[in-house]
Amino acid sequence: MSEIKHGNIPTMSVEKVVKRLGDAYSAVLQKGLPLKTVPSVMLWGPPGVGKSQAVRQIAQVIREKTKKDVRVTDVRLLLFNPIDLRGIPTANADKTLAIWLKPQIFQMDPGEDVVNVLFLDEISAAPQSVQAAAYQITLDRVVGEHRLPDNCVVIAAGNRVTDRSVAFKMPKALANRLLHIEVEGSFKAWKHWAIRTGVNEKVVGFLSFRQSHLMAFDPASDDLAFPTPRAWEMVSDLLNGVNDNVDEMYPLIAGIVGSGTATEFRTWSKVYQELPAIADVFGGSMPEVPRNTDALYALTSSMVAFARAHQDNMDQIAHSVRFANRMPPDFGTILLMDYLHIDPAFREKLMAIPEYAKWMQTKGSLMNGSV
Repeated sequence: MSEIKHGNIPTMSVEKVVKRLGDAYSAVLQKGLPLKTVPSVMLWGPPGVGKSQAVRQIAQVIREKTKKDVRVTDVRLLLFNPIDLRGIPTANADKTLAIWLKPQIFQMDPGEDVVNVLFLDEISAAPQSVQAAAYQITLDRVVGEHRLPDNCVVIAAGNRVTDRSVAFKMPKALANRLLHIEVEGSFKAWKHWAIRTGVNEKVVGFLSFRQSHLMAFDPASDDLAFPTPRAWEMVSDLLNGVNDNVDEMYPLIAGIVGSGTATEFRTWSKVYQELPAIADVFGGSMPEVPRNTDALYALTSSMVAFARAHQDNMDQIAHSVRFANRMPPDFGTILLMDYLHIDPAFREKLMAIPEYAKWMQTKGSLMNGSV
């Protein structure tokens, strides 16, 4: 049987996947059309690239655009067997027929003010018996006797066979009934998300300095720990939630992204000893600007994190904009571009700062092509 190849499907960053699909589902709902107008989606991509994160962000876009209650059911198919999907057989009331008890994943609210998102993750790694049931859900929105409600979106995701993860090839007969997208790692898109969600400033600063370390998955390597967007999110969680001292957290970080990358991250993090106090920058004292490139990346990331945490204090934000004018133009541009991703409404607040408005008039053209 012919198998699907990935060379002729669109490749998008997580940011673009979220926008395209979020807008598509929202448009269908706003026009009163059935959700099945948009075919069931299959997201392909290497481990850790952000497929699961994309689904959660798509749900948020639908929620914001339609004002509906969007509920995500995340099903990790690698942990399921066919009975988990079809249900447990039992006798009917008069003991004459077998019926199938409805699985928990089908317990969805069919209400008009609700949108259900059924996310079938790791579909390509599931046993083929489970895949058969999962494909029936994806293609026909039913499995056995059970049917998904009309207000349900179905999105599946899996690794490519070429990733050397556990993955089975998808027959073309099934592939032809899905909308396929290959998800790629994009530093620019990841950084926008990281700023908005509060990823640790040291992680953002290091990856701004070493963008190639965001995604270093090599299917030919037998390494167990390697950097991916998912791995860096785990590193961020440790630094934000346990201890932000990279030296002390090094053994755990190495267990997530690998010892080589962790060593480089630990060495780079020492640059924070050279930075001026961020509170002084936002307090208006105008300390000296570092000269080293790695220190400037760290300073920029720290300033964005501080601005995100104090975004309602426009006096402090104004001081930081004045300080940005003392930074090298390319780093001042990066800083003010990053400010725009703190919150969608933050641009209007910035425009009320005279120094920012003046900067846009005189240096705004530098934003073209800035990371």
